[in-house]
Amino acid sequence: MKHVAVLMGGWSAEREVSLRSGKACADALTRTGRYKVTPIDVTRDIAMTLRDLKPDCALNVLHGRPGEDGTLQGLLEILGIPYSHSGVMASAVAMQKDIAKTVLKAAGVPVPGGVVVSRLKAAKEHLLPRPYVIKPVAEGSSVGVFIVREDHAHPPQELMASDWKLGDKMLIEPFIPGKELTCAVMGDKSLGVIEIIANTKFYDYEAKYAPGGSTHLLPAPVSSEIYEACRRLALEAHNALGCRGVTRADFRYDESKPGLEGLACLEVNTQPGMTETSLVPEMAQHAGISFEELVSWMVEDASLER
Repeated sequence: MKHVAVLMGGWSAEREVSLRSGKACADALTRTGRYKVTPIDVTRDIAMTLRDLKPDCALNVLHGRPGEDGTLQGLLEILGIPYSHSGVMASAVAMQKDIAKTVLKAAGVPVPGGVVVSRLKAAKEHLLPRPYVIKPVAEGSSVGVFIVREDHAHPPQELMASDWKLGDKMLIEPFIPGKELTCAVMGDKSLGVIEIIANTKFYDYEAKYAPGGSTHLLPAPVSSEIYEACRRLALEAHNALGCRGVTRADFRYDESKPGLEGLACLEVNTQPGMTETSLVPEMAQHAGISFEELVSWMVEDASLER
């Protein structure tokens, strides 16, 4: 029986979500009856924990650092423990939104324009015409994201806080009106496309993870041209970054523009959420893949040198 260490928790801003994702995955693997499952709340002595445990593989269900930025992947490579999701390089590049955008643009995947500045500079003056978006270059789950609208006289002053913990580099992008679309990739295939309608001010942390925080429309009510473009671009983005396993690409779609002009890829998530309100399990279910099958596939897909 394969021994699977389910890595969750950690110390990022997304800790609580990761704990929920990890519990859901561990429970699913246990239900299959095919695996010995050890859930691990990752701490800074994770290397010693794994060395002593000697699992056959690791299901990485961490969100944010250190699970999503390549550092945990490097540790697992050193320990020789096969792991799920993307490898060292793809994880590191995808986590840095500004670098990932450069790679995606070079591969022909449409991305928003924008600039990278210090958080203090972003707080002092409007650096793009309003409305625009400010986000940390290396956080997920919409943590630290601000939408600066036309009626905002000043940029968000929260960026000046002395206890700011989300990094000093901020990515500023034009706000793209319209639909929020997302598409998952599983191995070498795209799944369906979901339109997300936030029941809060935008698709923020609460909308992502609180029950009733958002409504998911699957399949997304867009033209077949846009639907298939999202599926194609999600796979192209996954491959351009060198990703493995399961990823999820997020898009904005401005319907007022002709053809594909209004479609832009915001980012690729290399460790997408696996909670009861998460998008990837929903897309897999729509494709006829149960949650247990999805999580088992991730375990069987685990390897080294990803």
